[in-house]
Amino acid sequence: MKSMEEMIKAAQQAAETIQKQMNEAQNKLDALEVEGVSGGGLVKIRASAKGRVIGVAIDDSLLAPSEKGMLEDLVAAAFNDARTKADEVAGAELAKAQSGMGLPPGFKLPF
Repeated sequence: MKSMEEMIKAAQQAAETIQKQMNEAQNKLDALEVEGVSGGGLVKIRASAKGRVIGVAIDDSLLAPSEKGMLEDLVAAAFNDARTKADEVAGAELAKAQSGMGLPPGFKLPF
């Protein structure tokens, strides 16, 4: 039978391992890219799976002053599309990381 001290040490080591794996997963998320699109491809936003915007592409046809309102709406829609895709990729990557740690599916880790 293990002593209390041995069990505490084992728990601390397990927590350190989980923290390291979660840090690695977070770094991986920032390296994965998604693309949000709106207006049939007229506006595109590239973002990391962590949600960091990497780039914005706007078709020249939308650069007329008369298209300003529509352009603003399309940029917001493309951003939201990228954010949704980033959340999906992040969820899938974190699920993979958690399964590698032996945590039950759906277990929520703090971020």
